[in-house]
Amino acid sequence: MASPATVPGVRPVSELDAVVHDAAEVVVGPDSDATGTDVTLERYEDAAVAIVDGSVAAVGPTDEVTREYPPANAETAVDATGRSVIPGFVDSHTHSVFAGDRSDEFAARLRGADYQEILAEGGGILRTVRAVREASDDELVANLTAQLDAALEHGTTTIEVKSGYGLDRETELRLLAAIDRAGESHPVDVVPTFMGAHAVPEDEDAAGYTQRVIDEQLPAVADQGIATFCDVFCEEDVFTPEQSRRILEAGREHGLTPKIHAEEFARTGGAQIGADVGAVSADHLLRATDEDAAALAEADVVATLLPAAAFSLDTEYADPTQFREAGATVALASDFNPNCHAQSMGFTVALACAKMKMTPEAALTAATRGGARALDAGDGGASGVPTAAGTIRPGAPGDLLVLDAPSYVHVPYSFGVNRVDTVLKGGERVHG
Repeated sequence: MASPATVPGVRPVSELDAVVHDAAEVVVGPDSDATGTDVTLERYEDAAVAIVDGSVAAVGPTDEVTREYPPANAETAVDATGRSVIPGFVDSHTHSVFAGDRSDEFAARLRGADYQEILAEGGGILRTVRAVREASDDELVANLTAQLDAALEHGTTTIEVKSGYGLDRETELRLLAAIDRAGESHPVDVVPTFMGAHAVPEDEDAAGYTQRVIDEQLPAVADQGIATFCDVFCEEDVFTPEQSRRILEAGREHGLTPKIHAEEFARTGGAQIGADVGAVSADHLLRATDEDAAALAEADVVATLLPAAAFSLDTEYADPTQFREAGATVALASDFNPNCHAQSMGFTVALACAKMKMTPEAALTAATRGGARALDAGDGGASGVPTAAGTIRPGAPGDLLVLDAPSYVHVPYSFGVNRVDTVLKGGERVHG
C-alpha cells in the first residue's frame, strides 16, 4: 500500500481539526477527472483521514496517517471501525426556497392528471409563486433552513439553490436574499442561482416577460451581488431556445455564469443553446440526442441528470451512457422542489443505479465530484467551490460522510435507508 498523500507544510498536529480512523474504507473519489464510460474510484482499506484548518491534510492507511496525526491531538476524533467514509454529496440543482404545499398535486397525478393539466388548473409553479409572494422574508428563510437541515442529515455538504418562484424583480430579489441569509448561518455551503426565467407569469406572454427579465431583473440581481449563476427553463410553452439564449447572454454580461434546464419534456434545442453560450451545466436532458451529448462534451458543459424528477413525474429516465460515451462529465442532483420532494442524495444515487443503470462507482462520482464540476469548481470558478471539492484528496475541503455500512455500495444498495451516520464539514462534526 502506498504511503499516505500529504500536503507539504501542514500545520502541527496540535491544531488538527479532525482525524477519522480505522475505517473499513475511505473513498477518495474518482481516480481522475477524465470522462468516459469507465469510472474507477481511488480508495484505501483500513484507512484514515486527517483534516487541518478545514482541509484534508492526509489520507491513507490508518497506521501511517495516525502516526503523523494522532487522533488524541485532534479536536474531533471519529472511530470509523467497520464503516465506509465517502465525500460529502454536492447537490448541484435544487429549488429549495419556496412557500406553500403541493402534496395534493402529487395525489392528483396518481389519479391521472399530468403536469400540463395541473398547470392549466392554476397549479404547478405559478401556485408556488402566489404562495411565495404572500410569505414573509422570515418565513422564506425558515423554510429554506429546514430544507438545508434535511439535506445535511442525508449527507449533502454543498447545495445549489435557485430563485424562480417570484417572477418579478422584487420577489426574485427577496428569494435571493433569503438564500443568502439561510446560507450564512448554516453548515451546508449554499450556492445561489437566479432563475427569474422559471415560468411565464400569469397574464403575460413569454416574449414580453423575457424582455422584463433582461431589462428589469438582471440589472437588479447584479447590483444585489448574491447570485452566482443565471438559469432558464427552455421548454415548450415556457421559453424558446432563442429567448433562453438572450436571457443567458444578458446574464453573462452581468457577471452570472449560465445554466440551463433543457430537453425535459420535449427536445427543443436547449442543450445546443447551453453548449453555444458556454453554460456550466445543462440539466434534465431526458429528450437529449446523441448530437446534443456531443455538443455538451465539446463545450465542456456538465450533463446534470435528475432521476428523482423522473421518478416523481413517472416518466422515462435520462440515459447517462450517451453523455459518458460522448465524453461529457455527468452529475447527479436531487431537483428538490415542491413538485419533486426529494431531499436525499442517497435516494438519487439509488435511482440512478436502479433506473439509469449507472454503476455504484459512476453514480457516487456523479453525486460528488460531478456535482462540484456542475458548480464550476476550481480556481477562478464562479461559485467559489474549491478545486478538489467532491473528493477526499489532500487539499480538498474536509467535507466527508461516515456511513453506517462497510462499503459505499450500500448507498444505492440500501435504498430507502439513510446510511449517513456522521457528517464532517470543514473538519467540524455537524451531524451525528
